[in-house]
Amino acid sequence: MSHRAKQARKLTMTDIILKTSRIGVLMGGLSREREISLRSGAGCLAALQSLGYNAVGIDVDRDVAEKLRGEDVRVAFLALHGKYGEDGNIQGLLEMMDIPYTGSRVLASAIGMNKVRTKQIAVFHKIPTAAFEIFEPGQDLGAVCIKAKESLRFPVMVKPCEEGSSLGVVKISEPEELVDVIMHTCADYGCAIAEEFVEGDEITVGLIENRRTVTALPVLQLKPSSDFYDYEAKYNHGMTEFVVPAEIPDETATHAQELAMHIHAVLSCRGFSRVDFIIDSEGTPQLTEINTLPGMTETSDFPAQAKAANIEYEELVQKMLRTALLP
Repeated sequence: MSHRAKQARKLTMTDIILKTSRIGVLMGGLSREREISLRSGAGCLAALQSLGYNAVGIDVDRDVAEKLRGEDVRVAFLALHGKYGEDGNIQGLLEMMDIPYTGSRVLASAIGMNKVRTKQIAVFHKIPTAAFEIFEPGQDLGAVCIKAKESLRFPVMVKPCEEGSSLGVVKISEPEELVDVIMHTCADYGCAIAEEFVEGDEITVGLIENRRTVTALPVLQLKPSSDFYDYEAKYNHGMTEFVVPAEIPDETATHAQELAMHIHAVLSCRGFSRVDFIIDSEGTPQLTEINTLPGMTETSDFPAQAKAANIEYEELVQKMLRTALLP
């Protein structure tokens, strides 16, 4: 039997559908993470085209539905980050248009994008996460700040509730700084969360799903040159060292992978995700957030973890594409 015939025999029905479909790589978007999304999307589009897929880039704006129809897109590969792309909005539109798409569905995307709801669910399911206070529109923010000063140990991290890439994240060492930072964060982003700063190793766990079986990738340890893994450290070469497998005890790594799969499951995530932790002084991984559309740039964590599992970038993109047809 020829090599081509052997390859043909290995093709699943999923592969056949995807190879004969117009694939739209959705990138850009309307969020503050637009430029990062364009970088993720460009890499994924090049990989799909190199693998022989009929793929086209779709720069997402408010006319995205017309663009999808105009390009006759039958399957959407989501390389979007942030508001409207990672929070269930584009997923809902694609559901309405009956276009299969990669990654998590509407509800899991919306919850996963919201740090508050993710942490509340984590607490309910006894997944370790740092203590926190929430600052939402309509509250007396001054009164909540007083409560936070009493209930939280400083330093604390103040974060927008629904932003990625560490946008808007501020570390506060002194309680008297809290009010001003909260006021500015809420004015800029609408909602904020303050959580106790956990001193320890920052790690991340990538997950990839195949026919409803979730596999954890090797744990990656982050060693940023800055005080914490901020926007600059994430997207500039040389500012963060990746150590994979992480230089942590095997039992800690295994526990982190188990916790990652747990939060992925309880949020009903689909296809893939990346879950971030900080290991506290007692060796416990403390959940910081889940990313339902992890970055796919040349400096992103998810491809680096896949490579450590002998999954090259193009193969990872193909595995992600196949999740569009998961039930």
